Amino acid sequence: MNLGVAVIGMGWMGRVHTRAYLRVRQHYPDLPAPMLVAVADDVPGRAAEAVDQFGFASDVADWRTLVHDPRIQAVSVTAPNFLHREISAAFVAAGKHLWIEKPVGLSAADARAIIGPGQVTVGFNYRHAPAVAKARELIRTGVIGTVTHARFSFCSDYAASPDDALTWRFERDRGGNGVLGDLGSHAVDLIRHLLGEIVEVSADSAILIPQRRRALGATSGHQRGTGEPGPVENEDWFAALLRLESGARVTCEASRIAQEDPNHYGFTIYGTRGVVSWDFRRMGELRLGDATIFAGPGDGDFGAFQPGAAIAMSYDDLKVIEAACFLRSIVTGVPQGPGLSDAIRAAVVLEAISASAASGRNRIVLPGI
Repeated sequence: MNLGVAVIGMGWMGRVHTRAYLRVRQHYPDLPAPMLVAVADDVPGRAAEAVDQFGFASDVADWRTLVHDPRIQAVSVTAPNFLHREISAAFVAAGKHLWIEKPVGLSAADARAIIGPGQVTVGFNYRHAPAVAKARELIRTGVIGTVTHARFSFCSDYAASPDDALTWRFERDRGGNGVLGDLGSHAVDLIRHLLGEIVEVSADSAILIPQRRRALGATSGHQRGTGEPGPVENEDWFAALLRLESGARVTCEASRIAQEDPNHYGFTIYGTRGVVSWDFRRMGELRLGDATIFAGPGDGDFGAFQPGAAIAMSYDDLKVIEAACFLRSIVTGVPQGPGLSDAIRAAVVLEAISASAASGRNRIVLPGI
């Protein structure tokens, strides 16, 4: 099976997707080998550099020229959030399969607008950690009993410095709801993946660094701003109390300005017979009560990468697993892993959190599942 792929946006995440395509058959030899047909990026020189580094057959500045390219069957959308809807809707309507980074646009409406016959995989990569798969099994088989309450935290320091540039990420029209879409979407997806649907929320949020200096040129990642100062328009931090369909209660917090606390993502889940916890920074480990359990073959996709428990895996490995889900969805015609419905539901929850925080209401009941 020939599968030509294009990558739209060649910042850090575009490079992660590209490396995942190149590695996927090393770990999943039953899947087709993707062919890197085209890369699109409007930052001068970036797409051409990707051709030299990764071996794409061609590069373009305008992604629109690729929508009806017959060489392309599948597309990765790793452009900024405000471009997700337009790019994704165009390619899906043209019959292409889509691997898109979360949060899939700026709203639930953006995600719902992506309609077409192709398969869609969404970049909720943390659910693919083998230790998370093991935690899900422990919960579902009743090892910790009935879940009563839990804490989920997605805190990082990538915007902790007031000197970081005022890029699109901090603008409401282009970056959406800030840390809610960036890190909160991952937290909500993990809650749903492990514990079930969220039905009520009560929340608070804040912009805690209200002003930053603008970037003077193209940026990739987070760089120092040296231009004129401007206002930060979306949230740096939020916290929410969540009620699940099961009756369990969850506290959820996310921050992009957690000073000296980089990539501190994880959860603690309490049941009637025990407790299980996970920290992304020790990705291959679970704490089950007082014991440490190491992920190994048989836990999620661990066996596709390493032969024995406690051998470390990486963030990029999670994206290879995600690429495999995407390709397997295309081959079988059956969705594998997180899809568009997961992105829509996460966006609905995040919009309820935003509304609760803005209104000061004690509780918002979400629409039916």
